[in-house]
Amino acid sequence: MKAPRVIGGVCLSVNPEGCMGEVRRWIEAEKALPSLASGPQSVLVLGCSGGYGLASRVVSAFGAGAATLGVSVERLPTFKRQGTPGWYNNLAFDALAAEAGLFSDTLVADAFLDETRAAVIARARERHLPKFDLVVYSLAAPQRTDPATGVAYRSVIKPVGQTLSGQTLDVASGTLADVTLEAATPEEVEATVKVMGGEDWQLWLRALKEADRLAEGAMTVAYSYVGPTSTYAIYRSGTLGKAKEHLERSAHEINRLLEPLKGRAFVSVNKALVTRASSVIPIMSVYVAAMYKVMKAKGLHEGCLEQSGRLFRERLYAGGGVPVDGEGRIRIDDWELREDVQAEVADILSRVTPENLAELTDAEGCRRDLMAIYGFDR
Repeated sequence: MKAPRVIGGVCLSVNPEGCMGEVRRWIEAEKALPSLASGPQSVLVLGCSGGYGLASRVVSAFGAGAATLGVSVERLPTFKRQGTPGWYNNLAFDALAAEAGLFSDTLVADAFLDETRAAVIARARERHLPKFDLVVYSLAAPQRTDPATGVAYRSVIKPVGQTLSGQTLDVASGTLADVTLEAATPEEVEATVKVMGGEDWQLWLRALKEADRLAEGAMTVAYSYVGPTSTYAIYRSGTLGKAKEHLERSAHEINRLLEPLKGRAFVSVNKALVTRASSVIPIMSVYVAAMYKVMKAKGLHEGCLEQSGRLFRERLYAGGGVPVDGEGRIRIDDWELREDVQAEVADILSRVTPENLAELTDAEGCRRDLMAIYGFDR
């Protein structure tokens, strides 16, 4: 196996065996935990091939024994080119689910398209799937075409209102560099909200409800991030944050849609992690490396699988009401935002330099997580 090629936080090489081995590792870890007796039984995962989407699918299937239908856009391998990591993740999940006697079906399709919604509904009927009692919305894509207008929108990662300068970590090489980001234009903010906001989430739930594919009491969950005030300029107050605010408002609209079914829509605010999507966010990477260092030292670190397991076991399916914050959001970022954690992270960020980066932060752990996404370094 050749050494992986990485440019700008994106790995251009894939180790298929490593990707599939990582999925197996997640599944074995989930199987070692107590089962989710009251968990979901029929689950649709939009954005199923990696990160929180894949983790949610693993917990649903191997924790609760649920039938799962997944949707993701992936590039299949050709004679000249490897597939994307998610292609191999999907293959591994479907194969291991079949070994365990669990129903699993995966559509490689653009989840933003009306045709994909129709295909999912048709597939669910053809396979005689029970109505969905959980819909997981975990899409992270750079571009979306509005099905109503045909206009294509592309998201950007920029601050809003002012130029932002700071240090960013090249996760793959473990080096620090100065970076300056120009403020987003109003058009760029709008485009990012169109791609990463909650409009498509609403379209999915509306289509499923109209097709009578949602069970009584069905829940849907989408993922968001808030973070500490120190990261607001690049995330929560930036273009990404504007999109997440729209996503969170959309939960209230979906709640009204699901009211006749006694269903609920939730946004789960999770911790910052190294994923295919987050690895390209500038400036945030230094914070993540410092946060990894502190949380690992305190025994508080969780990856996507552990976060999803806690979401399902201690929030969504714990029995009784689902605990939420004042804005109706589930908070799985509670350990990240602990005062003692943030105080130590802030201290590290005030002192970090290229010379002491390896000592003060867990840049190496971030690099390993990035490489594991592409099947390397495990």
